[in-house]
Amino acid sequence: MKSFIKINELDNVMVALTDLKKDEIIESNNGKVELQEEINRGHKFAIIDIKEGENIFKYGAPIGHATKAISKGDWVHSHNTKTNLNGVSEYRFQQHLSELKADTKNLTFNGYCRKNGDVGIRNELWIVPTVGCVNGIAEVIIKQFKEETKPDGIDAVEVFKHNYGCSQLGDDHENTKRILCDVVKHPNAGGVLVLGLGCENNYISAFKEDLGEYAKDRVKFLVTQEVGDEVQEGVKLLNELYKEMTKDKREAVPISQLKVGLKCGGSDGLSGITANPLVGAFSDFLISQGGTSILTEVPEMFGAETIIMNRAENEDVFNKTVDLINDFKQYFIEHKQPIYENPSPGNKEGGITTLEEKSLGCTQKGGIATVVDVLKYGEIVKKKGLNLLNAPGNDLVAATALGASGCQMVLFTTGRGTPFGSFVPTMKISTNSTLFLLKPHWIDFNAGTLVEDETMEEVLERFIKYIIEVANGKLVNNEKSNFREISIFKTGVTL
Repeated sequence: MKSFIKINELDNVMVALTDLKKDEIIESNNGKVELQEEINRGHKFAIIDIKEGENIFKYGAPIGHATKAISKGDWVHSHNTKTNLNGVSEYRFQQHLSELKADTKNLTFNGYCRKNGDVGIRNELWIVPTVGCVNGIAEVIIKQFKEETKPDGIDAVEVFKHNYGCSQLGDDHENTKRILCDVVKHPNAGGVLVLGLGCENNYISAFKEDLGEYAKDRVKFLVTQEVGDEVQEGVKLLNELYKEMTKDKREAVPISQLKVGLKCGGSDGLSGITANPLVGAFSDFLISQGGTSILTEVPEMFGAETIIMNRAENEDVFNKTVDLINDFKQYFIEHKQPIYENPSPGNKEGGITTLEEKSLGCTQKGGIATVVDVLKYGEIVKKKGLNLLNAPGNDLVAATALGASGCQMVLFTTGRGTPFGSFVPTMKISTNSTLFLLKPHWIDFNAGTLVEDETMEEVLERFIKYIIEVANGKLVNNEKSNFREISIFKTGVTL
């Protein structure tokens, strides 16, 4: 196993793959480097002398500049490095596209084909509250339904609680309605009970209008203020939905029907070396087979945005990407917050120093494919291929937005570990083997072997097989633990 790596020939730092000791001698193509201090796994050290003000290069790109002179062998981190980013930028379209390998494998998975043409990888029965006031009622309805009916032959019975649906204005109110409508129509649900109170802003008659066309035998509505025993009525409606769902069977469909969300959280210095490149390789593979992937976390594109912009399919997609980036920067400015207040404390402890470094690692989840479209928050994907989605970096909000856009699962890379799950299967991919061994009840797949004894081709082959198993019904850890929730983006006033 390697103990350090130089990622790109242009780099003036190396990354420790294991904890390195002071005075250890490192061989590099710049000559021998004697470490001046201990370097923890995922952290960087200089392989040449770097003057104050000079750029620090990682991934072949600047990740910031030296705030003081850095000697060969010194630890390079936030104590001596600062971001180069500042404010809203202007961009020029300089298209640079890469061709994906057309290695058609004719792979299939066993999914649930819905009447509207969508394909689900789960057949679940959901309660979706229109307002947080009825969260408790939904739990009681599910408890009684399970006790009386003892449902069998479906994948899960869930309520997706949230705190919104009333006392909201403007974009917040629209975001709540849009995300909840997306959840109701998601193909992983075989049946949905929409549960309302009766006096909320997000009242059911208006919600139905926003919902548009839906399968009336698969979606039922209940306004709790309008019935005497809302629990009894709710159980009755769940039984009607359950009866329909028992007719559903998995059938083979091409992998081109798969839509995956690309997300990271609790990143570390290995994220851009192992797990994110692996997910990027899978994204490229899936797109080469006619499938779809969606990349989000807009603030974690800052510093790497030009790489993404230049992969736009055409100038219209480029302009949408520019708006995506600058509108999100403006959102920070309007709230009088620093645009580049990132990475998080956990990211820094794991070795990430600046937002450029985080973004250059983060965006690798999108591989090298052409960007075909840019989606608004709550918008459902329309084009096959790599899409960008407007959502923040927050794990729960972004993962919910990915599911709401139509993704049947989310691929979530992490170097620090996290147990949460969204309303769709949320697969955790570790950047290092230490985390995989420490948290087997959190982590589903280990990408850490990429810096140990496996090639990208070998790991990717195993990863593809595992993703198909999950699409076929194999549970990931958040499902086994029943850690499933939704979180909706809030930006404004609460009445």
